[in-house]
Amino acid sequence: MAKVAYVSVASDILHEGILNVIAKAAELGEVVIGLMSDEAIATYKRVPLLSYASRERVYASLADVSRVVRQDTLSYRKNLLALHPDYVVHGDDWVEGPQSMVRAEVVELLASWGGELVEVPYTRGVSATSLEARLREFRRSPDERRGSLRRLLRLKPFLRVIEASNGLNGLVVENASVPDPVTGLARSFDGMWVSSLCDSTLKGKPDIELVDFTSRLATIQEIMEVTTKPIILDGDTGGRTEWFVHNVRTLERVGVSAVIVEDKVGLKQNSLFGTERMQRQADPHEFAAKIAAGKRAQRTTDFMIVARIESLIAGTGLDDALARARTYVSEGGADAVMIHSRDHAGDDVAAFMAAFKSEFPEVPVVLVPTTYNHLTEEELARRGASIIIHANHLLRATYLATERVARSILEHGRSLEADELCLPIKDVLTLIPED
Repeated sequence: MAKVAYVSVASDILHEGILNVIAKAAELGEVVIGLMSDEAIATYKRVPLLSYASRERVYASLADVSRVVRQDTLSYRKNLLALHPDYVVHGDDWVEGPQSMVRAEVVELLASWGGELVEVPYTRGVSATSLEARLREFRRSPDERRGSLRRLLRLKPFLRVIEASNGLNGLVVENASVPDPVTGLARSFDGMWVSSLCDSTLKGKPDIELVDFTSRLATIQEIMEVTTKPIILDGDTGGRTEWFVHNVRTLERVGVSAVIVEDKVGLKQNSLFGTERMQRQADPHEFAAKIAAGKRAQRTTDFMIVARIESLIAGTGLDDALARARTYVSEGGADAVMIHSRDHAGDDVAAFMAAFKSEFPEVPVVLVPTTYNHLTEEELARRGASIIIHANHLLRATYLATERVARSILEHGRSLEADELCLPIKDVLTLIPED
């Protein structure tokens, strides 16, 4: 009976390094490729360029490959227990770093039946990561970026999004990454929120829809120029329906993934004022008609219109919020709903999600947990959240940091003491990539 050599593959770019690993496995026995699913890849890196079906055809066509099996998790456990391979073959680049925990599990499993881990020297200068970097321009293209939010929603249990208000913020969000405390793999943001509050504040304007659409669009394009991740726009009330349909087409054309519009009328008041300010909600059927007009205006199926429900803010209650959600989805065709609340416990949001998800299990729910941020993203996801937006934190951090620097210079009559609060000037000169 032929020996079996198992090779797990996460890349959809077939390069020399992977071919070297497969060739080594073929020397040892029958090669079985454990091809990671789209969902598994999306948990720790970008969405695959090719679908699972396409990648399966590529690897199955290789002369050295006997068969391809699906690997649904980063862990090899399920497949190794099913196959009991004689060998697992992998590059030696996982001894340290994010995949070291996966490697340790593989070693332990193989030892239980006398299997062997064979590690192939890393092919210097060739990796999926470096090749993917060359594809950044493709990922910045409007068509590729616009559809990425929907793809991520299909692949991940929830999406983590944070505010970006200019190109520099965008670079921070694009590149921020920390090790996951459980898996050790990279944890990063899935997308960017372009907030009307933050956009207005950075321009020294009140958050009353004073900053016009042309200016908002300039901010979006500034961010898009240096990033690849999907963008969700805070569309305030959406304005007049006649304007909204044109703005939807513009946003769709430039590559924005979604716009969130709120069901309020009159002079905008920020929702976190709650009932301290007059918060007037639109007629639900009229608001649904606006959403429907926006959906009809779309040229693709990629773009999403999210209905933001202000009932818990305006004090009209849970039943009103649920009734509006039904109307916006059923009559308006909203792709998702956002339920907003300023309650610090988050109980009203939890009650809404439980009731709404029982009726519309496939419709994504967006949350902005600014006031109930003691709840973790995982807790909110378990309750039904699909997109969790950290809506204004980079702006708030920027103001606090710059104020501290300004005060330090005033207090000391020089900038020396402020140096420890600032990025070194040499780092500033190299912060923005030339390409």
